[in-house]
Amino acid sequence: MREFKLYTDSTCDLPGEIVEAYDITVVPTEVYLSSERYLDFPDERELNKKEFFEVVKGGVMPSTAVIPPARFYEYFEQDIQQGFDILYIVFSSGLTTTKQNALIAVDDLSEIYKDGSITIIDSLSASLGEGLLVYHAAKLKQQGKTIEEIVEKIEQIRQRLCVWFTVDDLQQLKRGGRISPTAAAVGGALNIKPLIFIDNDGKLVSVERVRGRKAALDTLVNKVKTGAVDSPEQTIFIVHANCSEECDYLKQQIESQIEVKEIVIGMMGPVIGAHTGAGAIGLAYLSE
Repeated sequence: MREFKLYTDSTCDLPGEIVEAYDITVVPTEVYLSSERYLDFPDERELNKKEFFEVVKGGVMPSTAVIPPARFYEYFEQDIQQGFDILYIVFSSGLTTTKQNALIAVDDLSEIYKDGSITIIDSLSASLGEGLLVYHAAKLKQQGKTIEEIVEKIEQIRQRLCVWFTVDDLQQLKRGGRISPTAAAVGGALNIKPLIFIDNDGKLVSVERVRGRKAALDTLVNKVKTGAVDSPEQTIFIVHANCSEECDYLKQQIESQIEVKEIVIGMMGPVIGAHTGAGAIGLAYLSE
């Protein structure tokens, strides 16, 4: 049996210490600020997350570009040449063409390297929803599971994955064309906070609207409280866009109301943050 490498992309928002501890290869996505191009690495070597959100909060409109096939080819080839197979958990195909570009690289590589294999799992999720699947895959790999065994298990876990977000700044959604200027103005005046769910097709769906930031956070807590199964055995992920105090509040409320194995906190990266703006916060957990 050939050894294999575990891959994901920078939209997974996994903390750098987890990426390093489990030897996860993260393919970076491009982010643009005022025409300057940056690659989003987990160690923030080109773009600091906190500085990114401060710039965005100041009014700069960021943009992102999907990972091109050539970058996938470069990354994959390095490990295939060294005799490794690859298991890649990719950003939701319901939100981007990242998976299609990766498959282009896989097709090209398969013509040259007949022995190596590259397996791609569509996370049908984003941010730490994707990251939670990668985390489980990394633990299974550490236990000595094969690619086939991991794929089977991750596809089962994916069916139970729940990812909820709320955003603080409707103006960023307006700038990105996700809501109308009128909706942003009315929502801002009424202090409306949307609750967004990632559905089974890996797409974002606005499910609820509540008035006030605290009410939005408390609603997220209630989602976990009523929806998480086997919570004492669960690792729950919280991701935030430069709002650590509210993240701490969310963590404390969850811990005070239900028993959980562990809560992992990650800061949202610039790729997802480019669309949510500062102040976004989300949860990833397993339900029925």
